[in-house]
Amino acid sequence: MKHADRETLAALEPMLRQLRKNSMLVERTPGSFYRKSKAYLHFHEDASGTYVDVKLNGEDFTRMRVTTSQEQARFLSMIAENSKL
Repeated sequence: MKHADRETLAALEPMLRQLRKNSMLVERTPGSFYRKSKAYLHFHEDASGTYVDVKLNGEDFTRMRVTTSQEQARFLSMIAENSKL
């Protein structure tokens, strides 16, 4: 599985705009977000779709599929909930 390329990130732009609004996150490179000084989430792609690796527990990356609008909405909801912690 490779890191998401420009075309994939462009397709994710509506979701990326929502992530950029989160004051807890800083986008250091396109599609790679940090929380405080630690890597927090980034995107991958392969033939089965687009995925995000995210540290919802603050320690370990969890991989989630974010190919469909429903998957993206679920992911954004989880990020919003996690930002309240």
